[in-house]
Parts: sequence; C-alpha cells; structure tokens
Amino acid sequence: MCQYSAKDGHVTDWHLVHLGKFAQGGAGIVFVEATAVEARGRITHGDTGIWDDAHIPGLARIAAFIKSQGALPAIQLAHAGRKASMARPWYGNGPLTQADVDRGEKAWRIVAPAETPLDEGWLKPHPLAKSELGEVREAFVAAARRADKAGFDVIELHAAHGYLLHTFLSPISNLRTDEYGGSRENRMRFPLEVASAVREAWPKGKPLFVRVSSIDDVEGGWSLEDTLVFAKELKKAGVDIIDCSSGGISGSATAATKMLLPRVPGFQLPFSERIRKEAGVPTMAVGLILTPQQAEEALQAGRADLIAVGREALYDPNWPVHAAQALGADPSMERWPLQYGWWLTRRETLLRKLGVRR
Repeated sequence: MCQYSAKDGHVTDWHLVHLGKFAQGGAGIVFVEATAVEARGRITHGDTGIWDDAHIPGLARIAAFIKSQGALPAIQLAHAGRKASMARPWYGNGPLTQADVDRGEKAWRIVAPAETPLDEGWLKPHPLAKSELGEVREAFVAAARRADKAGFDVIELHAAHGYLLHTFLSPISNLRTDEYGGSRENRMRFPLEVASAVREAWPKGKPLFVRVSSIDDVEGGWSLEDTLVFAKELKKAGVDIIDCSSGGISGSATAATKMLLPRVPGFQLPFSERIRKEAGVPTMAVGLILTPQQAEEALQAGRADLIAVGREALYDPNWPVHAAQALGADPSMERWPLQYGWWLTRRETLLRKLGVRR
C-alpha cells in the first residue's frame, strides 16, 4: 500500500513504523510498497526507491525489524511507466498541476512501450527504443541485487495496474510494431525477459513473485486466458508465485469508474483459482478479503496458496493475530509479541471472570 511519503526515494521513520506494525501483528510476509527501480519510474515524488545504493541502509533497517518479529521481509520492484510523474493522491491523484510545481514537485520525462498517454491531459510518454529496453531490464536486475543486500527474503515484480511491465502486456497500451508488440507472444517478451534476468540475479533459495492484472477489465484488453499463458511462461522462467490482481490499464486499479467486474468480497479469487489449477503455479489471492473465515475457506478450497491483505490491514494492523484467535488457532495468544501477549492474556482472564464476551 503506497504511502507516498518517501524523500528522494528514501524511506523514512513513517515506513519503519507503518510496516513494523504488520510484522508485530502476526503477518507471515510484509511487503514494502511498490519501489521504483529508476527515478523516472516513480509514480509520484513521494515514492520509495531502490535505484541507488544510497537507498539500501534505510530499507535494510526495515527488513531487519520485520525479520526480528518473525516475518519475512519482502519488497515490490516497480516501474510506473506512463503512470509516472503524477500527483500524490491527496493532491489530486492525476497529472501534476501548477499547485504541485509551486510545492517543488515538477514533472519529469516518462517512458512506455508507445507514446500514447494514459488519458487526455496526461503526459505523453517517450516510447522506449529496443536499445533502451536493456537499460530498464538492468535497472530491475540492479534493484534485485540491492534488495538482497538490504536483507529482503522475497521480491515481487509489479507487472499489474497499468505500470510499465503491464503496459507491454496489454493490447490497449502496447501499440508497437516490432518484436515487442503485436502478437501476445511479442507483448509478453519484455516482461518475461525482465523476470528471467531478475530470477538469475536473485538468490535461488529466495522466492520471486510476480503481480499481474489477471484481466484489464476493459473491452479488448488483456484477458484471463492471456494471463494463463503468461503464468505458464513465468513458471518456466523460475517465478514461484503469481499474485492475482486486476485492472488499472486505463486508470486507477481501485477507484476507476468504468470497471466491468463487480467489486464484491473476494472478487478476484476466481482468477487465483484458475491460474493455480490451469497454469500449475502457486498463487496469492488479493482483493476485498475481509474476514479470517473468508481467507481460510479460500485456502482450504484450494483457491489460493497465500492470502494478501492490504487496506484491511491498514484498518487493523493486527489482522493476522486476530484471525488466529477467531479461527481457534491461538487461544493463548502465543502468536502475539511477548510484550503484548503477557498483558493481554491476563486481561482475557479478567474479562472471563467478569462474564464479558467479545
């Protein structure tokens, strides 16, 4: 969940406390938000970065704390592509305006597969030449190496939500006529090259995830059938988990107004289930998974291998330990941090004596 609170790509104490809460709250894996592999690949001026060795110490501090709480530290590697150089959400969540410039946040040159902008009024991207694709690929590789040095145990390539790798996949945004555009095989070429290169650079014993938009959710866009083919190729490239999201090619993945797919609890679970079964690769499910019972039922039914919780975790950073209690897996609160559990177990004893039910 992007916080848009970094300074020149550097994480701050906000990120340490923000992510540390989830590790304390019992999460198995804690992901640092979409982190730019190039400065021009930031969504906003407030995005976290990993394009420079100077970013490693701050990220290492976060990874170390997450690990100290028994969770695996993870990080999303991202490049915003034609969604780069935009305003922070609370300043409009759109193209930068004069008000942003007055705050010192000027626009920068952005890149994409083709020069088509996201929408009217947005920046026109520079179409990446074939010679430039290697530079972007190497930026992802260098970022993976920095993530390893910072102590992360998992990385996830962000190939969803209208960001750079997704725009190569989608026929909506990839209008190229060379070997990186046109057919599905050609459109998959660059994202697969990035995944293969990152897998080679990333230690063999550490998992590599890829987040995909299972569907574009617009007419004529990337389909679930396309994702099934892509997932099989990612598996061949050594990817361990497919993170199954959707949307975002023509606007926000979470707030777009022209979505075809109804947003209901667990609305993306069918994608995870089909990809898991038909592509033969483990999946992570995400999207309005709100209750412990809903998450557990999905796992037991084989609809996913992992459950990702985002905004619900913002609402309740202790969601995992609360889930363990709700499902009867931790009646003695042993999964809580010792510093909390010692007090809370005594409180529970008192509440039972008072006949208080919760």
